[in-house]
Amino acid sequence: MNADILTHILSFENFGELVVLVRNSIIAGAVLGIVGGLIGPFVITRNLPFAVHGISELSFAGASIALLLGINVVTGSLVGSVLAALLIGLLGSRARERNSIIAVLMPFGLGLGILALALYQGRSANKFGLLTGQIVSVDNPQLGWLLAISAIVIVTLIVVWRPLTFASVDPDVAAAAGVPVRTLSIVFMLALGLSVAVSVQIVGALLVLSLLVTPAAAALRITVSPFWVPVLSTVFAVVSVVGGILLALGGGLPISPYVTTISFTIWLVCRLVGGRRERRGGRRTKDSTARLAPRPTAAMNERVPS
Repeated sequence: MNADILTHILSFENFGELVVLVRNSIIAGAVLGIVGGLIGPFVITRNLPFAVHGISELSFAGASIALLLGINVVTGSLVGSVLAALLIGLLGSRARERNSIIAVLMPFGLGLGILALALYQGRSANKFGLLTGQIVSVDNPQLGWLLAISAIVIVTLIVVWRPLTFASVDPDVAAAAGVPVRTLSIVFMLALGLSVAVSVQIVGALLVLSLLVTPAAAALRITVSPFWVPVLSTVFAVVSVVGGILLALGGGLPISPYVTTISFTIWLVCRLVGGRRERRGGRRTKDSTARLAPRPTAAMNERVPS
């Protein structure tokens, strides 16, 4: 029984033929990996992982309503994501306010999406795909939408990279230096909303964190370099998504379990490596301190009372 389950999960029969069928999904996954890898470090630095989940719920609601009404699912997902991002960006200026707003939006979006799916009379695979992702659903029009939106996000991040980094690390000092912190916050939230909207189409609304947060969290465990963090985050995200698509081909299962497993494994390895480095660094610091500490001399010993 266990062997049959494992064979089903990791079956590679007719693998070459299947890869050709999901060419669009592989391209989409690689592009989304780049987007997630670039925006992820800002999500963590600005303490917005919870916001990603909140936006994904509204994106799911928008896509579900679009599916029910028979209109473009990508359009519905975009409307939901952008609306959520604007609400969070405009109303949640402080972390406590932002978390409260997200906590209100999440159940509302999820409930609205479930209602729309319950009323939808079409294929059940379409319903399931919005939650857990699909690997064969990316047709040429959807790929075109995805590439265009991803290009907008990437160009936006490149343009605002330096001031956004400054505002993310120390917003008070950045504001004092004349950086438009609030405007950058809204621009970033819109870029995040677009990223979530396109990611939902591949990995599903419930597991979008594995693409926009986990790779960046893994990269930050092994380096704090402003150059290497986005590079490693992008590599980890691309490997997770493309690797998940390729593994999901064999078993014919949803892509999300594979993507999340690869992403979590990368994070776990990076955490172990980072932990070893921290322990070694701590030992080196203690050894250096011991070597630099003054040693007692004979004259000092004479002054010490017995």
